[in-house]
Amino acid sequence: METRIEVGILGATGMVGQHFIKFLQGHPWFDLTWLGASDRSAGKKYRDAAKWHLDGSTPASVADLIVEESKPGNGAPKLMFSAMDASVATEIEQAFAMAGHVVVSNSRNHRMDRDVPLLVPEINYEHLKLIPGQQKLRGWKGQIATNPSEATINAVDNPYHTLRVFMNGKRVTL
Repeated sequence: METRIEVGILGATGMVGQHFIKFLQGHPWFDLTWLGASDRSAGKKYRDAAKWHLDGSTPASVADLIVEESKPGNGAPKLMFSAMDASVATEIEQAFAMAGHVVVSNSRNHRMDRDVPLLVPEINYEHLKLIPGQQKLRGWKGQIATNPSEATINAVDNPYHTLRVFMNGKRVTL
């Protein structure tokens, strides 16, 4: 059996966090082993801490996981997906990066930071080369990378896909 990567979600009880949980169900590479949220939810089983808003019921794989406070430590895995609200994301995500975690953020807070990759993996994966500079500049053992807003993804990815099809799968540089 292949080694799977343990992952956690910051902001797991919110709507974006629930989408992360849904996306990670049955993922071939990732095992969701840790859920973080506010101190109001910390210490509770996920089923008791969050009202499930998506179709169906709370997935069995997370229902009995204990929600942790969104602070480094507490058994948090190295790879964290952040669904934190923008009002609290900056401090929490930076604390995790400083503690050596890889934070993939859905928040807008770091999208304009010059040293934080804004990734559309099919298009600009080479932006990951910013990370060593980020770590050096900020003194972090870990790192933060962000994804663009949905509007940006649609504006960039759809024309890129069309060009790639037109070019018979050849590499397209925009």
